[in-house]
Amino acid sequence: MEDVQNRRDERDVPLAKVGVKGLEYPIQVLDRAHKIQHTTAKVDLFADLPRHFKGTHMSRFIEIFHRYREDLSMRRFLHMLEDIRKSLEADAAYGSLVFPYFLEKKAPVSGLSGMMAYECAYRGSVRSRKRRFTVSVAAPVTTVCPCSKAISERGAHNQRGIVRVEVELGPFFWIEELIGIIEQAASSPVYSLLKREDEKFITEAAYDNPKFVEDLVRDVYIEIKKRGRFPRFSVEAENFESIHNHSAFACADYDENESGAPL
Repeated sequence: MEDVQNRRDERDVPLAKVGVKGLEYPIQVLDRAHKIQHTTAKVDLFADLPRHFKGTHMSRFIEIFHRYREDLSMRRFLHMLEDIRKSLEADAAYGSLVFPYFLEKKAPVSGLSGMMAYECAYRGSVRSRKRRFTVSVAAPVTTVCPCSKAISERGAHNQRGIVRVEVELGPFFWIEELIGIIEQAASSPVYSLLKREDEKFITEAAYDNPKFVEDLVRDVYIEIKKRGRFPRFSVEAENFESIHNHSAFACADYDENESGAPL
């Protein structure tokens, strides 16, 4: 049968990205406690299209991704993109995976266990001489407002927030490490299962550890930078305010090639 995609196109318009978007697929990722974790990802896969090709071969994206689905460690993700690039005779290939990563977490007093889901993402691009890969982790947290605590005679308002860290791949690391850094910087972590004794403990512990959204970002930034493992990273936090009709937001970026990166 004729390969229509390979027909020559005379319009002289190269395309920056063509491919598949929003593909849902079961995958396996590395898990520190259990070695392997089964989860489901939403997948985007693209390649550039030279000006002389009419179209790309969409089936090849799925065919190659299917071969890698049972071992999508961070470096294997880049190998998968390189296979896509070469198969499609492209100059560059791009991809992203967004998936829930599950951890079993014990309540602080009762010790009862529940499962927590954290939104994670792999994003990468490959060219003949250049590769880029980042991992992002988002964790829910609780914060108590320092200002509210300072001015109120009857407690302080608190809220749930999301802290997202994105790091550029350097030495090997576990997703759990980034989750731990985020949760330790909050007024309190968030849990899926709590009894009354746990709620009492968390409420009082958070009240004794108030944090602005700016505090969250700075504390996470400092802990990641101290490890010296990532050439670039970003930290952002959003608090879903309980007494304001808006969210509070802060972010910070680090690049080892730029001196004087702000805290």
